[in-house]
Amino acid sequence: MRVVVEADGGSRGNPGPAGYGAVVVSADRVSVLAETSSAIGTATNNVAEYRGLIAGLEAAAELGATEVEVLMDSKLVVEQMSGRWRVRHPSLAPLHQQARDLERRFQRVSYRWVPRAQNSRADRLANEAMDAAGGGSMDAAGGGSMDAAGGGSEVVTNPAGWTGAKGAPTRLLLLRHGQTELSVQRRYSGRGNPELTELGIQQADAAARYLGQKGGIDAVISSPLQRAHDTAAAASKAMGLDVEVDDDLIETDFGAWEGLTFQEAAQRDPELHLRWLRDTSVPPPGGESFDAVAARVSRAQQRLIAKHPGQTLLLVSHVTPIKTLLRMALDAGPAILYRLHLDLASLSIAEFYPDGAASVRLVNQTTYL
Repeated sequence: MRVVVEADGGSRGNPGPAGYGAVVVSADRVSVLAETSSAIGTATNNVAEYRGLIAGLEAAAELGATEVEVLMDSKLVVEQMSGRWRVRHPSLAPLHQQARDLERRFQRVSYRWVPRAQNSRADRLANEAMDAAGGGSMDAAGGGSMDAAGGGSEVVTNPAGWTGAKGAPTRLLLLRHGQTELSVQRRYSGRGNPELTELGIQQADAAARYLGQKGGIDAVISSPLQRAHDTAAAASKAMGLDVEVDDDLIETDFGAWEGLTFQEAAQRDPELHLRWLRDTSVPPPGGESFDAVAARVSRAQQRLIAKHPGQTLLLVSHVTPIKTLLRMALDAGPAILYRLHLDLASLSIAEFYPDGAASVRLVNQTTYL
């Protein structure tokens, strides 16, 4: 997938209160795929420019992009990253190297200078971040992206940008378990405990390699079921972390429909099955309704956010709990449970902010498989 990263940053004082903004857009620059911005305390314009670039490349990598065109109104960053200018200032050298390291996650990265007027989306985010850093509402004194040279609080805004969410979010990386025999046969697989198939083990290993290279994960938390725990164990090994188990992340209890195909369940209980597909309060015979799943998943979400504020967590679970967490982040109605598609061993990302806001950064990534 080819995307465009628009990045900007600035400092009011150079050095002074600083912030950056970055936007990932489609190749035609029409559709916004992700946004990120942050206040970074006191920094220079050039440091801030690099921070914006780094944030934009990280966001593009999370989306699974393979080719990136970077557009910036910082001549210095564009020329240095293109290899035409040397990096002379010691404060920029580590940021330049960090951006170079991120480049390895893509097949191709190119850089192009654009006038500030053509970089308005990133410029807006950078100004909002500088407002947060300085407590004011002035326009940016200079373009670019920056890095913190001193203290100061960090404010990470919702990727949707316009919600005004404040504070550092707890980021949930939502990984569905790998393939089992029941998933091959397309049978309801709830509280049963089938093992991963050979392909499922390969899927878990592929996800583990990707997440291990990505880094930055503070804890790995799994459903108690074996297929999820084995998928989590592969990832935790790659990161040097232990697997924690949260019983509320278990899959739906399908009751008497466990192990049946869709058609078999519909033939067994035609009226009930039809109502179950239309009403999330209706449980399967001897099983659990989607509303009941939502109640316990909400408990897990609140508990994990309270325990891990501002951290990045890998949650390895099942299709219904993951869809439920995405539904919560989107503040969507129950119909979304029937419309979201999540592949085996797919990755989705939801963020929950201290002020109650939330956002979805990614849904159903499988490029690493």
